[in-house]
Amino acid sequence: MLRNSVTAVASIEGLDKAPTKHRKLIAWVREVAELTQPDRVHWCDGSDAEWDRLTSELVAAGTMKPLNPKIRPNSFYAASDPTDVARVESRTFICSKDPKDAGPTNNWLDPDEMRADLMGLFAGCMRGRTMYVVPFCMGPIGSKISALGVEITDSAYVVVSMRIMARMGKAALDMLGEDGFFVPALHSVGAPLKAGQKDVAWPCNSIKYIVHFPESREIWSYGSGYGGNALLGKKCLALRIASVMARDDGWLAEHMLILKLTSPEGKSHYMAAAFPSACGKTNMAMLQPTLKGWKAETIGDDICWMRFGEDGRLYAINPEAGFFGVAPGTGHGTNINAINALHSNCIFTNVALTDDGDVWWEGLTDDVPAHLIDWKGNDWTPESDGPAAHPNARFTAPADQCPIIAPEWEDPKGVPLSAILFGGRRATATPLITEAFDWEHGVFLASNVASEGTAAAESKVGELRRDPFAMLPFCGYNMGDYFNHWLQIGQRAGAKLPAIYFVNWFRKDEGGKFIWPGYGDNCRVLKWIFQRLEGEVETKPTPIGNLPADGSLDVAGLDLSAAALNTLLSVDTEVWTEEAALIPPFYERFAERLPKALWDQHAALVARLQGASANRAAAE
Repeated sequence: MLRNSVTAVASIEGLDKAPTKHRKLIAWVREVAELTQPDRVHWCDGSDAEWDRLTSELVAAGTMKPLNPKIRPNSFYAASDPTDVARVESRTFICSKDPKDAGPTNNWLDPDEMRADLMGLFAGCMRGRTMYVVPFCMGPIGSKISALGVEITDSAYVVVSMRIMARMGKAALDMLGEDGFFVPALHSVGAPLKAGQKDVAWPCNSIKYIVHFPESREIWSYGSGYGGNALLGKKCLALRIASVMARDDGWLAEHMLILKLTSPEGKSHYMAAAFPSACGKTNMAMLQPTLKGWKAETIGDDICWMRFGEDGRLYAINPEAGFFGVAPGTGHGTNINAINALHSNCIFTNVALTDDGDVWWEGLTDDVPAHLIDWKGNDWTPESDGPAAHPNARFTAPADQCPIIAPEWEDPKGVPLSAILFGGRRATATPLITEAFDWEHGVFLASNVASEGTAAAESKVGELRRDPFAMLPFCGYNMGDYFNHWLQIGQRAGAKLPAIYFVNWFRKDEGGKFIWPGYGDNCRVLKWIFQRLEGEVETKPTPIGNLPADGSLDVAGLDLSAAALNTLLSVDTEVWTEEAALIPPFYERFAERLPKALWDQHAALVARLQGASANRAAAE
């Protein structure tokens, strides 16, 4: 609880006009108002009229610019402060009571000390501004897999972005009822206004905090108006806090895409996939198969919540209602379905503006415009220094505008998962596709997801950036405990678990060129997985997992030599002996929290590699 003083809030316009009888919510809103001292309070309903009013106010304030309605109707451009352009991992904290519960991969501060610091920062931080109360639902309205949150913010940009990214407003408030559970998420840009002081187009503060209190399920964010720092339903609730809720309640909240794959015969399987950044996650979520008759449809591109159904299977939903995608590199040649989703009703942040009132970024088109206004507001030509769009420029678009969105993407029951894929960007060592021996072995593979950090290091086995389960920045508790939670999910009585696979689209030849064509041809790997689920293709065992049996992967029509295919689908035991030696230093970070089962899996891998090496030596 904060504090409560009727006299301190009596003059705040709109505070007593709550459209709900939820006592806890009303009390929290009053407490925040007393602490932050806004001029007025507005309860958001998510209506078109509210969108029109707020976007008009943002345009008048200089925060947003309307795009050419003949090209991109009901869409807007925003440019952030140059100091506020991305998630601030160094200022993101998990404030559990015990630092060991946060673990070695998270920033931790004592929760009582953090609260004291935040109370000081938030005191009076909304003076001169409107305090928006944003009820929202992560997941389909009415779904047992969904969860409710309420974000309080002093940023209208956040409100209109949340309208795209979540089911925001009256429907969420109605679902909350008079006593429903919600995650309180408090946000401020940290820029109070004195009487008569002129505002800036993008208010923010040099001091930034993104704080999670896992025991009390709270989020506090201060100083940033951008992306995952401010849209608190996304990474903060849907992953960091939700991962703790999932641990406690026996489900999974994951940084995964979800897709539906349908064969030419009309049979469908649902798959989830977790990849670190720059590993093709969004492109796979919106895959355009190159194989005739195969169809891919999008359920979600970033976050996946999974709960067991009555039949023992894991059912998944995409808790988000929109896409918050990185614009640079997204283009007609790489992800046409993403581009076709951006036709209207979008917000673009830190991209470039064209002379005819549209947007552009590097990779959107092969032809570069002769003149642009860059993300900093300056004239830009192809001869200019620096990119036209910021590398982390974003598009915010309604998910239902994706041309291949699956009809069941909002099914309250979720979709039953048949397979879960993990992968990283590896130029060496890792095969194109590896099937885990079983669930426990799959957890072992996922706990060791790694990508080469730079092009210069891509041929060096030791220089890897670990991102287990692609959750390193997003796990809200000790990752050793997180590994154990995955193991326990696999031990649930009656569970019918998805098969687990490890993929790598990024293997290179000796000349440094990618061997696998990637993009739409990744459907060939998904086809093989589909056929494995149907019992139609065989595998060959290797020390690291099962690989496709010779001739079972469809590569017809590809310009792949036998040697190249062998590189993609083989295991070098000497290289993997070196790989296995890199695992203990990473595991040792988790000390006693690392499950013994994963140490046993490592020992079994080493033994299999030694056996394979001995057999090869004997054969020679």
